[in-house]
Amino acid sequence: MTAPVRIAVTGAAGQICYSMLFRIAAGGMFGPNQPVALQLLEITPAMGVLNAVKMELDDCAFPLLAETICTDDPKTAFSNIDVALFVGAKPRGPGMERSDLLVDNGKIFSSLGKVMNEVANPDVKVCVVGNPANTNAYILKANAPNLNPRNITALTRLDHNRAISQLAEKVGAGVPDIQKMVIWGNHSTTQVPDITHCNVGGKSAAGMVDQAWARDEFIPTVAKRGAAVIDARGSSSAASAGNAVVDHMASWINGTPEGDWVSMSVPSDGSYGIQEGLIYSYPVVCKNGDYEIVQGLAVDDFIAGKMKESEAELREEADAVAAMT
Repeated sequence: MTAPVRIAVTGAAGQICYSMLFRIAAGGMFGPNQPVALQLLEITPAMGVLNAVKMELDDCAFPLLAETICTDDPKTAFSNIDVALFVGAKPRGPGMERSDLLVDNGKIFSSLGKVMNEVANPDVKVCVVGNPANTNAYILKANAPNLNPRNITALTRLDHNRAISQLAEKVGAGVPDIQKMVIWGNHSTTQVPDITHCNVGGKSAAGMVDQAWARDEFIPTVAKRGAAVIDARGSSSAASAGNAVVDHMASWINGTPEGDWVSMSVPSDGSYGIQEGLIYSYPVVCKNGDYEIVQGLAVDDFIAGKMKESEAELREEADAVAAMT
């Protein structure tokens, strides 16, 4: 049998992971022929719940699940891993400023980065989910110099999926009809959902909707969708976030469809005038387990201005955690 792919997951007893782990174990991320081993990390007080999750994974008798390790030791969780999914992060509490959240999570991600730097596979593929995801990934990258920096990414696939859903509903199309959606920037309310290059059934999406809708309704609806979900269910997105992590990794590993791309937050190489090194969401094409930023897209003045606003937010966040990078 093929050797299992080793996948570390942090915050593994949480709601996102409860939606995601069973998908991974069933083959949703690496396909129907690739065994996986799950190396699940939690804080010590949550180990009882994590062991219950393992019981349920065992009870599913997944043919592809070769091993499940539950631990509160990062070194054990990150040893020899091929994939790391950083789902766990400290949530923003009452009265907490965003700067406080950046610093508190910075301490966590700098510490975990150092451990992963020591024991993980140097080509490990990383997806940071816990917010502020882009800057947490930026901190992680800075503290793991032995790892391939291109492989430190953050999740904007949830925003990408949200944008596709909103556009499909608006124009009365099916999700499979929509191609070339773009999310630029930070996974925050400054993100820039962009339909400029989007096709719906081979036709230009921009020609199917009013420009006012695209600017004044579509962008804020996608950017604030997470808050809307919290208002509706009393807690943050879980199933949709877990699904997006599976989508993010499956596209990266298995490739994007011909003629289409996906949105991933990746280390900027300076493309589109964005500061090099920031973890910024771009349209990417994936092939053979790697990705390339889509080049040469025309960006109008409105979108360009919004992109720079999102870059400015990321630069401010990077400055706030400079001591940890």
